[in-house]
Amino acid sequence: MADSGLLESVLRLVEKVDGGVDSQDVAGGLSVDHQVVVGAVKSLQALGEVIEATQRSSKHWEVTGEGNEILEQGSHEARVFKAIPEEGLLQSELMKLPSGKVGFSKAMSNKWIRLDKGHEGGPRVFRTVDSIEDAVREKLQQVKKGQSSQLEEKEKNELKKRKLLTEVTVKSYWITKGSNFSTTITKQETELTPEMIASGSWREKKFKPYNFEAMGVAPDSGHLHPLMKVRTQFRQIFLEMGFTEMPTNNFIESSFWNFDSLFQPQQHPARDQHDTFFLSDPALAHEFPPDYLERVKKVHSEGGYGSQGYKYDWKIEEAQKNILRTHTTAVSARMLYKLAQQEKFTPVKYFSIDRVFRNETLDATHLAEFHQIEGVVADYDLTLGDLMGVLHQFFTKLGITKLRFKPAYNPYTEPSMEVFSYHEGLKKWVEVGNSGVFRPEMLLPMGLPEEVSVIAWGLSLERPTMIKYGINNIRELVGHKVNLQMVYDSPVCRLDS
Repeated sequence: MADSGLLESVLRLVEKVDGGVDSQDVAGGLSVDHQVVVGAVKSLQALGEVIEATQRSSKHWEVTGEGNEILEQGSHEARVFKAIPEEGLLQSELMKLPSGKVGFSKAMSNKWIRLDKGHEGGPRVFRTVDSIEDAVREKLQQVKKGQSSQLEEKEKNELKKRKLLTEVTVKSYWITKGSNFSTTITKQETELTPEMIASGSWREKKFKPYNFEAMGVAPDSGHLHPLMKVRTQFRQIFLEMGFTEMPTNNFIESSFWNFDSLFQPQQHPARDQHDTFFLSDPALAHEFPPDYLERVKKVHSEGGYGSQGYKYDWKIEEAQKNILRTHTTAVSARMLYKLAQQEKFTPVKYFSIDRVFRNETLDATHLAEFHQIEGVVADYDLTLGDLMGVLHQFFTKLGITKLRFKPAYNPYTEPSMEVFSYHEGLKKWVEVGNSGVFRPEMLLPMGLPEEVSVIAWGLSLERPTMIKYGINNIRELVGHKVNLQMVYDSPVCRLDS
């Protein structure tokens, strides 16, 4: 609240006038800044109906900094005129003066000077009149005295165009007496205390009215990262389609489950150090289902189940190497093996959304770790048509209806398809995922029935999140360079389903 002495001074001024007073006049009368008076008015309003204040605005003209310079030294054209002696002045010398360029042009327009281009020694400027009246300076003096109303609008606009005047809008209050007007200030209580109730002093005190419309202080709370918001939406879509979430809490995986169980040969380039992160401690895994291990080794080295295999010397040492998993399909392999161990096969629909790790070169669209979304369906006699139907249903829930499928190669699916969607903004087809039917060389060694087929598809979580939130650089979404304010400000994600 403003100083009580100032408040009472304002009230005394209001008392002296009939009909009200402007806060600008109050500021002038008390010789204080207008904003101080505005603060006092708001404090008085908070006391109840002591005063009534109506905000209004008015416009007036003020002289700019350059205009004040002209008031002291004269206009640019007048200074140019005074700088020219009777014998004239070379134009090149005149242009070196601070007011030379502007003043020369205006003085020529006023016909105060002339330019002799044919003069020996170069173009020379001469006076054409003996004396001048500096009208610009006189007009600015009128404005300075508060007599801007005596100038025509055309004159004021001309001075404004020359940046010598500026039109200022001033907001002020028209102050009148309220129904409870008084020149003395009584402090209003904000709290009813136990002491007031016990002593009965509350009866003589004035209380400040409660504002039941006021917003309370917003409680501190956590904020979901945009990636987690989009992840929640994808998870909801899978659950709506009847899928069960797979446990994906093992970032460290053996090469056996990450590669070998998927019928990916040990000499495959993806198993090199430039593509995969290998662990040094513990470097090797030792626990594998022995019978399943032998069947995987045989299908790789000798073939089987209608396949000739890869015909190479499969080594347990390669399969034992621990790595940071390169895809969540390793989790799918574990779940399908567990499914095969049941006495009676039951159809399942699995999904997972979690982090995977690859030794990628970092750039605007690639990181060494990212999130993979994967869906898996196992049932009798599933075909490529079933896969396309599930993909149409899945992507339709994402708001993507225009799909195309392109044949592709994956070591552990046959047939395989890349999924493309038509991007309305880019006006072209863009890849949105990969899919396929798991190979018999992967499924049959697990112990699944021959009639069972498994269809699967996957995509990244980061790309749709970047598109949804308009982020061009993945390093602004994930990693140590993330701006936390972006996390606070990002709205809840709603996929266009």
